[in-house]
Amino acid sequence: TEELAFLNDVSCVPLQQTLRHLQVAYTNFFAKRARYPTFKSKKKSRKSAEYTTSAFRYRDGQLTLAKMAEPLDIVWSRPLPDGASPSTVTVSQDAAGRWFVSLLCDDVIEQVPATDAVGVDAGLNSLLTLSTGEKISNPRHERRDRAALARAHRNLARKVKGSANRAKARVKVARVHARIADRRRDHLHKLTTRLVRENQTIVIEDLTVRNMVKHRSLARAISDAAWRQFRTLLEYKTEWHGRNLVVVDRWFPSSKLCSACGAHAERMPLHVRSWTCRCGRVHDRDVNAARNILAEGLSVIACGGGVRPQRESSRTGQSSAKQETQRATAGIPRL
Repeated sequence: TEELAFLNDVSCVPLQQTLRHLQVAYTNFFAKRARYPTFKSKKKSRKSAEYTTSAFRYRDGQLTLAKMAEPLDIVWSRPLPDGASPSTVTVSQDAAGRWFVSLLCDDVIEQVPATDAVGVDAGLNSLLTLSTGEKISNPRHERRDRAALARAHRNLARKVKGSANRAKARVKVARVHARIADRRRDHLHKLTTRLVRENQTIVIEDLTVRNMVKHRSLARAISDAAWRQFRTLLEYKTEWHGRNLVVVDRWFPSSKLCSACGAHAERMPLHVRSWTCRCGRVHDRDVNAARNILAEGLSVIACGGGVRPQRESSRTGQSSAKQETQRATAGIPRL
């Protein structure tokens, strides 16, 4: 039919791959791993097409897709591994109108031995604080382009809905967002790659970013820090390189404990950036937290113990001090 004639303009392989993706979506739905599959949006969803081996040719650094007379003009981000042959090619377009080509191939990652261990404390003033005392500054990528982003949104709001000028303004907004996201992703990739290559064991906190972004004053800064993306990159890179990633429980009081004597401070507001313990040790809040995170992570590896602190019992209403007294009287050791 005339309405579906455009399907003949491309290879049949992307159409077949779409049906395979649909089959996987239904399989995940019936296995209760995902929701019921829905159609992609023509305007909002990311445009992509997947080509298998029979639908493309890769020779001498040139990529030619099926039903194309000439190879694609590609600016390669990096060369393919020596002797690697792509098995799948995915062509996609983002909201900013940029086209990307992703090549899937098998590669063996060289695992360089490492013996060091490091604790990482995530923050806003310093993006990361390491147990070695090093502080990695927060670039605040969104703040750098906040004025340009606001200007682009104002221009978009003035355009008539459905007009060609509004479509152009929307692309300009998407380009600002893409520039921010690209810088943030590049920075996190460099940080995580460095941590994984230098350390055998990396210990981080289990942060509930979904709840933390509900804070009306800190939501924008937390989203810009991208703590969840940092953890995601660490998870698969440590698996690639054979490293150990230990996630400490979110309730572990890393900032309130003295890393020298183990004393527990009662209160530690966010504005307190340094404090003095009763043992006389002066602590930087972030460095002390990173050292406590490292120590707790190493104890979890060695003993397999938990890291959840003693809190008030919701069933009996007894305080933690009273519970400790009862445990000592009964001869029950503390884990």
